[in-house]
Amino acid sequence: MKISGKEIITLGFKSGKWFPEAIEFINKNELSKVEMLEYLEQFKTEPTIDLLENPADVIINIKAENELEAINVNAVTASMETLMKTPTVVNGAIMPDACPTGSKGTIPVGGIVVAKNAIHPGMHSADICCSVMLTDFGKANPKDVLDAAHSITHFGPGGRDRNTQFRLPTDLLAEIEANPFLNNQKCISAARTHLGTQGDGNHFLFVGKSKNTGNTMLITHHGSRGFGANLYSRGMYIAEQFRKELSPETLKQNAWIPFDTEEGKNYWEALQIIRKWTKLNHEVLHDATLEKLAIEKENRFWNEHNFVFKDGDLFYHAKGATPLDSKFMPDITGPRLIPLNMSEPVLIVEGKTTETNLGFAPHGAGRNVSRTQHRKSKTGTIQEIFEEETKGLDVRFFSKEIDITELPSAYKNAENVRNQMEEFGLGKVIDEVLPYGCIMAGDWKKNAPWKKRRRNRK
Repeated sequence: MKISGKEIITLGFKSGKWFPEAIEFINKNELSKVEMLEYLEQFKTEPTIDLLENPADVIINIKAENELEAINVNAVTASMETLMKTPTVVNGAIMPDACPTGSKGTIPVGGIVVAKNAIHPGMHSADICCSVMLTDFGKANPKDVLDAAHSITHFGPGGRDRNTQFRLPTDLLAEIEANPFLNNQKCISAARTHLGTQGDGNHFLFVGKSKNTGNTMLITHHGSRGFGANLYSRGMYIAEQFRKELSPETLKQNAWIPFDTEEGKNYWEALQIIRKWTKLNHEVLHDATLEKLAIEKENRFWNEHNFVFKDGDLFYHAKGATPLDSKFMPDITGPRLIPLNMSEPVLIVEGKTTETNLGFAPHGAGRNVSRTQHRKSKTGTIQEIFEEETKGLDVRFFSKEIDITELPSAYKNAENVRNQMEEFGLGKVIDEVLPYGCIMAGDWKKNAPWKKRRRNRK
């Protein structure tokens, strides 16, 4: 009697690409039932992993101050409750700057998720290692520092042209080429051309003065650009392959790469390389500004707030959360930085792990409404709105087009965030960088090259 796929399925095997070859082999060799079961053993798959019956605990370090914030907090907590049924997850927390992003079950900005022996690419998102760096310029004139930095930095899409590129160190290039996740032309090209670029959105270059010392400080905020985005895409693809086999019930955005696999080890190493590159991405801009002004730095420190941190077999996925605990940062050199908005001080904080903070603080002020909703809520001309919200500040947009969705009113109330940091034990403010001015990408899409070409054809 000929064996078909139906008989193999009744024996407890899942249909797969191997079916035709196995059926042909069994029938051609006229295997007995015992022989057939011995042969099919090689195709056995592990039982799939179910979602957790009850979601893992979430520590809520946020409270609503008004009706709008209540809507935001409810959306964030509902999304986290769904996410916390992911089988690898053991703990989580929400920061005061939390805001939803993506469909229900997606980690919110301001969320921390702890998973056991698993890396979830969707929980660190495409902007891997988004981070902030501060350099102390001593008694330099803030305007001179902002002018010099403006002439050096690069905002908007794409990378630098050949004449303005920074050199990628040969030892870092060798690490990139040795990692299977990063050793492709797309990644290597982005690592070269995007070095010294800041992207768009809420990324910025900020200049201000220390409240404690009066020294001028330069602070940059950006991530790993196209280099990290390429790794994220590859990581999500690999995680999805594991999800299909291990836990089909898990939401696609919460797929994971098991750390105890070759892919898991390689992905972890790739993340460390991305981290190293991103730190360098800040340094080249700060160092070039120092060099232009012929100034020696007095101090420098940095921290990421969008990354995966490892402690034993636990992986802390921080989607917009500042690590307080030094165990998360092997190269820690100083306190942490929490920017709020362009008209507010950048907070310099320190702190320890508590029962409720999981070793983290907020990463900024967060939003209560989307960019589109904020844009629709404003009245008056763009110029009028800009002048009202940036009075007394030197605020510049690299594209020369104002982006009102990055003005202070687009963000949560900074005082409320600071109060909740104190209330929930989320770091102690030890200094503030009072704002002089900043540079952001602005609305670069308004005069994007393809739009200019379209207008010219009319």
